[in-house]
Amino acid sequence: MSNQNLGGAKMAKNDEFYTQLTDINKEIQAYLDYNPDIFRDKTVLLPCDDPKWSNFTKFFALNFQLFGIKRLISTSYALDAKKAKYGIEPSLFPEEEYDPKFDPSKWQTRGKIFILDRDINGDDRIDFDDLQWDYLEGDGDFRSREVTQLRNDADIVITNPPFSLFREFIAWLMEGGIQFSIIGNMNAITYKEVFPLIKDNKVWLGPSISSGDREFGVPKEYPLNAAGWRIDENGNHFIRVKGVRWFTNIEHGRRHEPLSLMTMADNIKFSSHKDLRGRKEYQHYDNYDAIEVPYTDAIPSDYDGKMGVPISFLDKYCPEQFEIIGQTQGDSGKELGLKPFDRELKKLNPSLRDGQLYYMENGIPVKPYARILIRKQQL
Repeated sequence: MSNQNLGGAKMAKNDEFYTQLTDINKEIQAYLDYNPDIFRDKTVLLPCDDPKWSNFTKFFALNFQLFGIKRLISTSYALDAKKAKYGIEPSLFPEEEYDPKFDPSKWQTRGKIFILDRDINGDDRIDFDDLQWDYLEGDGDFRSREVTQLRNDADIVITNPPFSLFREFIAWLMEGGIQFSIIGNMNAITYKEVFPLIKDNKVWLGPSISSGDREFGVPKEYPLNAAGWRIDENGNHFIRVKGVRWFTNIEHGRRHEPLSLMTMADNIKFSSHKDLRGRKEYQHYDNYDAIEVPYTDAIPSDYDGKMGVPISFLDKYCPEQFEIIGQTQGDSGKELGLKPFDRELKKLNPSLRDGQLYYMENGIPVKPYARILIRKQQL
């Protein structure tokens, strides 16, 4: 699925994407490798996760005892609200209509809460079969009073929130002062609500996804117009989504592994990138005192000044090695003091905007894609 498709989903609020078990496992395992007790005696909240659809609930229920979790809580959004926002037809949790708690006056308008904290069925295990459920007072929106209280009582939040509400969701998490790991689109790095958190090392990217695309389950009503999609033998629909990342404040080992760097001369001589190889020197921006580094693997070891690097640099960002200065999207460039363009330059490249970096090449001003400004840590 292209970023354009993702943008369309965001505009339509048709962003019910269901994360695959393998992707959840890879990310969570990386946290456990760094800290095996990260979930021990903790309350884990999954605030966007109906077990009928969500693999998050299945994953943590399956590993409840292995991880030493104290309590697992999932909440789901009311089906009427989901239908209104996402076009999803209401459907029942398995055997829900036969449960004594089933109430036909509530099941479409109330969110549900699922709790796992003890062996209910007497099989000496605590797993998915021991989930207890009930109706919430409201529709299950994460911003509601009751779900916010669940956040306040939890230790860790793990989920795939609606892409259209990512800004609000991460603000909600930060307000709660809670550990979390959530999935979002890579472009969220440049959001004014998100980038300052990354710059100040309050949020960083997770370790398990750094390139390529990922497969997500989608409702059967979702249009299969993505670049990659499939329907399995059971009729379940899947699409492939590009530019996905985990956003987290949970420590993991990869974020403290420094990048291996070459000198500027060696990068120019040996680079695998044809638009860098053979140059005499790195481009220098005309409206900011920094050099253009078009690829993360081309960051030079022998340059101590400021550098503009792709946002994908954050996949390999080591805070002990580099300092993040700022970014050049939106109003951030103006805040950095980037010099404005003059009219003659805009005639040569009408796409130029004040507050954005540019450099001159063959007499034409060139505006690179989104850049993060960094420099080596000063020892």
